[in-house]
Amino acid sequence: QVQLVESGGGLVQAGGSLRLSCAASGRFFSSYPMGWFRQAPGKEREFVAAISWSGDTIKYADSVKGRFTISRDNAENTVFLQMNSLKPEDTAVYYCAASMQAYVREERLQYDYWGKGTLVTVSS
Repeated sequence: QVQLVESGGGLVQAGGSLRLSCAASGRFFSSYPMGWFRQAPGKEREFVAAISWSGDTIKYADSVKGRFTISRDNAENTVFLQMNSLKPEDTAVYYCAASMQAYVREERLQYDYWGKGTLVTVSS
């Protein structure tokens, strides 16, 4: 069983930065690919970024490439999402997720454990 708790959300002006953290509990955290998803009001939850257990494989949604960086610290059971050059369209609840698949996935249904989310609001 894996439990995930996100933190670091808040209100920021366009062009600003935030760093999200996801603290995981569970014995096999370091074995799981991890992902970040987001859900804006009235929209479906969408993929943002994902990282393999070793950190060697990373994927990003096109909308955040060059602005967001995903990383992980297996010793601390934590995954991060550094968000720079934020835009109003980045406003959403951001969710951390863990996948029991062997490879990094972008599909929401490939993730087995989810946090409750943290709200990011970007003002124009």
